[in-house]
Formats: sequence, C-alpha cells, structure tokens
Amino acid sequence: MRIGIDVGGTNTDAVLMQGSTVLAAVKEATSDDVTSGIVGALDGLQAQRGFDPADVQAVMIGTTHFINALVEGRRLAPTAALRLGLPATASLPPLVDWPARMVEAVKGRSYLAHGGHEFDGRHISALDEDELRRAAADMSAHGVRSVAISSVFSPVNTEFEQRASEIVAEELGGGVAISLSHEIGRIGLLERENATIINAALRELATGIVEGLAKSVNGHGITAPIYLSQNDGTLMDVDFARRYPVATFASGPTNSMRGAAVLSGLDSCAVVDVGGTTSDVGILTNGFPREATTEVVVAGIRTNFRMPDVLSVGIGGGSLVREGGGITVGPDSVGHRLTQEALVFGGRTLTATDVVVAAGRAAIGDPDLVRSIDPDLARRALERIAADVADVIERMRTSAEPLPVVAVGGGSILLPDELPGMGALHRPENFAVANAIGAAIAQVGGEVDRIYAIEPGRRDAAVDEARQEAVDRAVAAGAEPHSVAVVEFDEVPIPYLPGNATRIRCKAVGDLLMGA
Repeated sequence: MRIGIDVGGTNTDAVLMQGSTVLAAVKEATSDDVTSGIVGALDGLQAQRGFDPADVQAVMIGTTHFINALVEGRRLAPTAALRLGLPATASLPPLVDWPARMVEAVKGRSYLAHGGHEFDGRHISALDEDELRRAAADMSAHGVRSVAISSVFSPVNTEFEQRASEIVAEELGGGVAISLSHEIGRIGLLERENATIINAALRELATGIVEGLAKSVNGHGITAPIYLSQNDGTLMDVDFARRYPVATFASGPTNSMRGAAVLSGLDSCAVVDVGGTTSDVGILTNGFPREATTEVVVAGIRTNFRMPDVLSVGIGGGSLVREGGGITVGPDSVGHRLTQEALVFGGRTLTATDVVVAAGRAAIGDPDLVRSIDPDLARRALERIAADVADVIERMRTSAEPLPVVAVGGGSILLPDELPGMGALHRPENFAVANAIGAAIAQVGGEVDRIYAIEPGRRDAAVDEARQEAVDRAVAAGAEPHSVAVVEFDEVPIPYLPGNATRIRCKAVGDLLMGA
C-alpha cells in the first residue's frame, strides 16, 4: 500500500491507498513547521484504518513549503549568480530583472565570466579559470553559501558549467551548494538563469524540510522510501529534492489534476480545484496537466522551468462575500482562519462557506448561525461564484469541442451541479482529497529538451535518440522499465538558426518501481 500526502496552505490531506482503492482519507490543518501537520495526518490515517507500517511500500508528498518561502522572501540562502558568456550577454547581467525585494532576500551577487556556446556547440569564448577563481574568492569574502552557474546554450553543451562547478567547489569548499542551469531550465538564458538562482537560494531550506519530512514519516515506524511530487506530476526521491527544490513549486495543483483524472476516469478534461482561498483551473491531456509553454512568473521573477498551465481566481471556501453595487465574492479570504471567522463557526465574517450552508447545499459548522442570511443574497452569491469559475474555464479552452469539467478540492461544494455554458459538473467520490490521491499515484518521468543540428537524411536518427534518452532518464529516475512510454513529443524547426536547427522536446513516464 501507499500513502499520499499533500501539504497545502490551509490543509494537509493524506490518503492510504491499496492500488487505486482509497482505504482511508483525512484532512488536518497545515502547521507552520514542517512536521506537525504531517504527523497529525499520519495519526489520522492510523486511527481511521489501522495498518502495519511495514506494509507501506512508498510515501509520496506534495508540498508548498518552497514556493511559500520564495514568495515570502524568508529562509533563503545568500546566493551568487555566475554566468559564463562574455564578451556576449554583458548588457543584461544576472538578477537584472529581479524585484529589489527579492535581490535583497537572497543577498544576491552577480558575476560575469568568459565562456558559453553557440547553439551548435561552438565556443563563444574559452573558459578563463583564473577569472573564475577570482569570482569565487569574492563570493567567499561576502559570505555566499549557494551558487547558481549558467552558461549560454548549456542545454546543448554542459562542459563549461561542469568545469566552472569544479573550480568554484575547489575554492569555496564542499559546504557550498552549487546549482547548474542545464539541469533546471530550458533553452532561454535569462529565464533559465533565474530558475537556477531560485533553486540555489532554496537549497539550504530544502535540506531542512526533507529531513523534517523523513523524521515525520520514520517516527511512525514507516521505513518505506519517501518521494516528493514534481510540477509535472512525476516523482523525485529525497536526494533529488535536496538538489532541485524548484521542481516542487506547482505540485499542489498538479496533484489535484492527476487525482481528478484517476477519480473521474477522464484523461482529457478541465479540472477545477477549489480550496480555501483560490480556485485553480487546469487542463488535462492524456492524463497529465497541460504545461505552460511560455515564461512563468514566480514572485515577480521570470522563469522557464516545467510548470503546469494553471489559471487561478480568488474564490474559495473562505472568500469574503460583500453586497453593495452588486454582490462580490473574494478575492480576499479569511484563509486558514475560516473556523474562527466564518459565521457558521461563530465568527463575524460572511464567507462563501456561510452562503453555501445557508442555501442548504452543505452541512458545515452550525447551520442555525446562518439562518438570518437573506436567501436571495445566498442565491446571487452562488451564481456569482459559478459564473466567475465558468469564465476562467472558458479562458483556458483552446477549441470549441465539448470539454468535461471535474471539480475537486474541499471548496468544490461552492459549485453547482451544472456550470453556465459547461454542462454537468463531474464531482467524483473522494473529491476533497484528490490532491493527496494524485500524489499517491504519481509516476516517474524523464525529459529531453534540446536543439539538434539535423543533417540531411538524419532526422529519424535524431528523433530516435531523443526518445531513447527520455526513456533512459525515466528508468534512471526509478521507473519500471516495461511501463515507460513517451507521453509528450514536440519537434519545432528554428528557421533563424543555421544548420537545420530543430528543437526536440520529449517526455517519457512510467510506474514507480517498488523496492527500487
């Protein structure tokens, strides 16, 4: 059996699963520290369905800790950004487009050095090792504890980033974490560099959080491997999570969408995940979330690592309801203070949860406390919620073809059984813990995203090479070899580059090899 845990901003959800069957499911309030909420969730599972810890084969966890830490600008390591590209790229140095608040939060220092490649592997300039040692000495003098190294077109050729990493490690010692951009982002230099700097700034925090997660799970006698879910719905082990915390940023909505696919049996659909503060809408294609194809802005910083294409609106169970010049719901919310501030719990704030209870759609808290709410106000507030969510779904559609809609998350009780213009809403069993289920059933993946210089008559060989490398990466990450299949493949010629340049992106996934 497996345990899936999703640590959200308001609740920590957990499920115990045997195959695709949910044996137990619990919700606990998320704690400020790493461990308490997870400990409570595991206690809840044990109380609901007693199990032998030795029977647990794997524990999958999705967490918002890292993106929350970045957005709030706390617990980030002093970080240096070292770019290899001179004499090119000097006009836009590292950290140039970062908000001043975030530069201060990471105590950011930037360095430019010679190096880098053209897309076809030719050098822009030779690596200057003395220059790199001088930069490392300056980093040491300023207390840098984590370093992000990026090189022009490093996804094509990694040699300079690798060598620079060795030199920086020699100068600064093994205690300094080093992140390399070709392991994190895609082709675009500035966005890849930004993603790498973010990853570097989170490395210290990642170590503490991963240790906390392991302590929480092991404290219950569970010795099974622990995995963290990634933005694309696949898994990584704890060692990988220590090195690449940025890969967990959007695991929450991704887990919800993957869980919705399993619960509803629909591989292609729109998924609405309604929580305490926001409703997140994404599109599932072949059972996996559609990924954002353009840059993704996180905490005001442009990045290009893998993220699901999700559109959020400020509507959730804790959203404030106001009347005056028309009724409004959200975007402000009482969030995790719902049980203190909502009317149904004896508070003084009119929330979306209150109007749902007043309308008789749900039994939460004390219904007698909302009997004074005008039925017409409750009806108009719920119509407002339905119309706003339907509008977000419409904006995510890319064709006029009918698109089933699946609602998950504890706040999905806000939605009617039929959305305006969308038809019937699918609300599967265990919808409230779809995110934890999505974590529990996550698979293992491998991806290739590279520009190939394809010679005449060699196109098929290049495609086969990319597909095989993606499969090999999935197997190396822990996938059962016989279950691995290519689920995404893009091939885009780049006419403005010479040599019949073609960008090939290939992703393969497979089931987790138990006992690996």
